[in-house]
Amino acid sequence: MRIAKGCWSWVAPPLILSILFFVLCWFSLWFLAGFIPAFCVLVFFLIFFRDPERTIAEGVIAPADGRIRDIKQEKNQVLISTFMEVNNVHVNRMPLDGHITKMTHFPGYHLRAWKKESDLNERVIITIETTIGEVTVVQLAGLIARRVYPYIKEGDVLKKGDRIGIIRLGSRVDVYLPADSIKSIPVKIGDPVKAGEDTIAFIKKK
Repeated sequence: MRIAKGCWSWVAPPLILSILFFVLCWFSLWFLAGFIPAFCVLVFFLIFFRDPERTIAEGVIAPADGRIRDIKQEKNQVLISTFMEVNNVHVNRMPLDGHITKMTHFPGYHLRAWKKESDLNERVIITIETTIGEVTVVQLAGLIARRVYPYIKEGDVLKKGDRIGIIRLGSRVDVYLPADSIKSIPVKIGDPVKAGEDTIAFIKKK
């Protein structure tokens, strides 16, 4: 199982404790009281911080696992928002090929990600220059999600589906697309999606 970049510091302590208490159990079963909780935490972190390979879909791909929370047009942009639940993979991916022109980190609150007030939460705003124009990806921390951990930096040129970061114990990802370049949106609010594997928008042919 591949563990997401930047997350071994979370996985290593319960792994070491699980091994230690397992060995000690050979001497006394009293050490089961330490092994069981350490192993449960290890399993939780292994599930949470997993980073599987994905087959990349056509069009604009989902940047995050989860459920579609919102779809709407704001002026000349289309917003597609995905809410990540605890059992989802929390590694985020590039929705299109592009050049990272700007990254901005805003420290903020850690409110529930489905509430309107969550727009004040900690977030990283990624501006991407693509063949369809400027695309913006917003990684938003939530109540349990405490930190956005980017894998990329300004100036990077990335392919669709490349990993861009993880929201540890993570939360919500919004994508803003140029409305005049979007042909159709095959997802609706409430649909489950997987990062990289599902298409959230089809692009008009030029």
